[in-house]
Amino acid sequence: MERIGRGRTGTGTGRREFLKGVAAGALLGGAAAAQAQNGQAARKPDPLPHVTIGGHRIPRMIVGCNPIGGWSHSIRNMTLAMTDYFDLPTTVKFLQRCESFGLTTWLTYWADKPRAALKTLYAQGSRIRPYYLGSLDAEGRLARDILEYKPLFYVHHGNDTDMLFRAGKHQKVHDFVKRVHDEMGLPAGVSCHNPDCVKHMEEKGWEVDFYQTCLYYVTRPKSEIRAKLGTAMLGEPFLESDRDNMLKVIQQASKPCIAFKILAAGWHCDSDESVEEAFAIALGGIKKTDAILVGMWPKFKDEIAQNVYLLRKYGAA
Repeated sequence: MERIGRGRTGTGTGRREFLKGVAAGALLGGAAAAQAQNGQAARKPDPLPHVTIGGHRIPRMIVGCNPIGGWSHSIRNMTLAMTDYFDLPTTVKFLQRCESFGLTTWLTYWADKPRAALKTLYAQGSRIRPYYLGSLDAEGRLARDILEYKPLFYVHHGNDTDMLFRAGKHQKVHDFVKRVHDEMGLPAGVSCHNPDCVKHMEEKGWEVDFYQTCLYYVTRPKSEIRAKLGTAMLGEPFLESDRDNMLKVIQQASKPCIAFKILAAGWHCDSDESVEEAFAIALGGIKKTDAILVGMWPKFKDEIAQNVYLLRKYGAA
C-alpha cells in the first residue's frame, strides 16, 4: 500500500495536499455510514480485512474499551460523559453493532459491566471474543478468573510495562509472558507506549507472541519532557514525532503488532478529514501482518460505520 502523506502531514503543503485528496473520500465515507446505519446497503459488504495474531485470525481492527471504561485521556467531565453514555444496555447495543460490521475482537477490562455485557451477548449467540490486559500481582500470580470468558490473548498492561522497564525490572514482564504460556496456555502479548521496550524485547529474543504498541508515548515522565522541551504540558504528552518513531519500530519488529491510539485519544478527531488522515497514516505505516485497536464513542456520529469504511479503504491487503 502507498504510504499516503507519511512524514508530511503535520503542517505545510504536504498536509494540505493530503486533505484535498481525502475530502471526497470522507464525504463518500459519511454517505456509506449513513446508508449502512439505515439498513439501505445495496449489497452485502465484503469481508473485513483480517490478520493472524497469536494463532487466531481476527479482524484487522479491534474494538477498544477506553470510552466504555471512561479513560478519556482528557478532563474529568469527558470521563464522566463517556461513562454516563456507556451504561450496560448501551454497551451491549454498541458491541452488537460492532459485530454486525464484522468486528468480533474486543479488548476489554476486568469489571462488572464488561462481564455482564459479555454474558448478555453470549446468551444471544454472539461470536465476540475478548482479551485482557494484566500483570503479575505482588505474589507473582496471574488473574486466572479471565479464563471463564475464553479470552483470545492475555497482554501485559502497557502502563505497567513502561514503569517496570524504567525501573530496570524487565524480568517481571518477561515472567508474565512465560506464565501466561505455561499456566494458561494462551498467546501472550506485551503492551507499551515507549518504543524502547519493543527494541529491548526484540534484542533479547523474548518469546512474546505479539506487541501492542501505542503510537504516542503518553507515559513519558515529565522530567524527560522538560529536558526535551524546557517545559511540560499540563496533561498527557501527545508529541507528533512519537507516531513516526513507533511506526518505525513496528515496521522493524519481527512479531505482529497491534497499534493503538491511532487517533491520539481524540486529538485527531476534529474533522472527518483528520480522522481519515490518521487511519491512512497508521494503516500505511504498520506491517501487513499488523492490526489496529480503536476505541469508539458513537454518541454524536456513527463512528463504527466510519471506522469500518476507513479500515476497508486503507487496511485491505
